[in-house]
Amino acid sequence: MTREFDIAVVGATGVVGEAMLAMLAERKFPVGTVYALASEKSIGKSVDFGRRELPVDDLAEFDFSAVEIGLFSAGASVSAEYAPKAVAAGCTVIDNTSNFRYDDDIPLVVPEVNADKISEYKKRGIVANPNCSTIQMVVALKPIYDAVGIKRINVSTYQAVSGAGRVAVEELVRQTSMMLSGQPLDIEGDAKQIAFNAVPHIDVFEDNRYTREEMKIVWETRKIFDDDKILINPTAVRIPAFYGHSEAVSIETSDKISAEKVCDLLRNAPGVCLLDGVVTGAYPTAVTDSSGTDPVYVGRVREDISHPRGINLWVVADNIRKGAALNSVQIAEILAKNHL
Repeated sequence: MTREFDIAVVGATGVVGEAMLAMLAERKFPVGTVYALASEKSIGKSVDFGRRELPVDDLAEFDFSAVEIGLFSAGASVSAEYAPKAVAAGCTVIDNTSNFRYDDDIPLVVPEVNADKISEYKKRGIVANPNCSTIQMVVALKPIYDAVGIKRINVSTYQAVSGAGRVAVEELVRQTSMMLSGQPLDIEGDAKQIAFNAVPHIDVFEDNRYTREEMKIVWETRKIFDDDKILINPTAVRIPAFYGHSEAVSIETSDKISAEKVCDLLRNAPGVCLLDGVVTGAYPTAVTDSSGTDPVYVGRVREDISHPRGINLWVVADNIRKGAALNSVQIAEILAKNHL
């Protein structure tokens, strides 16, 4: 008989929390009791888990000794407060926020890339989930990195509004509806219009004039590949798509590799779906291919005409599924099978 695990989903009423519950049900994770946790203001609500509904419980009152695994996605400040309490109660935490990603003694894991690091959860009882844009990029680059090495990455990300949560999705709906009906937009403060626009600003600006979203890609890629020598130059842009992030990735490899060989590697890479053609539609897009699905899609593979060891790729993935919920559940599956 398969052992069952009691699980708490923290942030269960958010878009990622809802997706975590959906992924647990879809992938038939061996769950016993599932607890949906959120702030006090969500008490009285319910969330879907497979074909049934779960009542939302108050995170502040929950006893984490009742569960073996906690999936956290309620914001960095919530994880900072409650993840250590959960660990102290005997719960293993998989955290989807940025709070623990850069701690040296907490593994930062993408299962297709560095699943071996999961065993290091024992140090503090926590496994960190990377940022959504980092996850899809490293899944696509892992087979190339292993084959010929990567010296430098230039990446521009085109990120859906769902990466900023439900409020951002609702704001895009509002702005789009107003513009299509000929009404003037009312936008508070200095924020730029997102409807029918592209905004090169996600998260706060750092002292080096890169945004924190851009620096996350730098910090996390180096940690996941365990390679501080990789040079990474990112630009993060918010676009008016609801779900699915897109990335234009240009890399400089250590040894030369052909586009044909890259395609051969990607066809056999875990978690990757290669859609690489040179006719209309023979390439992936976030809306038509990745949204609502699990793979990281790669297309437009070509050799860089400006560099003898350059390769260009177009990478798309569902930022809520593979970029957050699925990656967390995959980690939970490995923990459940091999470690707990």
